[in-house]
Amino acid sequence: MTKEKTIMILDMLDQEYGTTKEGFLHQEDWQLLIAIMLSAQSTDKQVDEVLPGLWERFPDMEAVMLASVEEVENAIKSIGLYKVKAKNIKKCCEKLWKDYDKKVPKNMDALVGLPGVGRKTATLFLADAYGVPGVTVDTHVFRISKRIGWAEGKNPVQVEKELMKTLPEEHWNRINFQLIYHGRSVCTARKAHCENCVLEQWCEKRI
Repeated sequence: MTKEKTIMILDMLDQEYGTTKEGFLHQEDWQLLIAIMLSAQSTDKQVDEVLPGLWERFPDMEAVMLASVEEVENAIKSIGLYKVKAKNIKKCCEKLWKDYDKKVPKNMDALVGLPGVGRKTATLFLADAYGVPGVTVDTHVFRISKRIGWAEGKNPVQVEKELMKTLPEEHWNRINFQLIYHGRSVCTARKAHCENCVLEQWCEKRI
């Protein structure tokens, strides 16, 4: 795909889905990290519904550490994989408290060393908390990037590297939520509704 076509697609995505997203309810960085951890394999709506009660029950990191795993589970049980996430949240807070003086690290290597934090979560956190440019590849980004013709990688890491080469850096942080919205409403995993797609004229439909 030519650079000119890529710019036209990016401009259309900006028009269709905007350039900023609403962030999760939080006051401190550790709360933002936990909110992003909760969002894995769950919808933003599910997370938004849980967070007010979660922060009321656990207003600080120490409250999470002192709570049992079962108490954390009860606060997030409407979230997918809540049992695993509850364990990781508790362990993550314990590690932040012990090893990082209750502060969330600002680099990728340290973040992915935290319980329950993978590359996608770390990239999203760095983007949302500090504005660090990064491409996050979830199932929607993976699928649509290949359909459009931006990437050919066999796994998310390969696609991430391809997108970082293809897309201007100022678009990295927003391409994730733009393609998530597009993937949920138009270019779905089950069927690509090309007749309703604002990108159809440029799409290479590789998969």
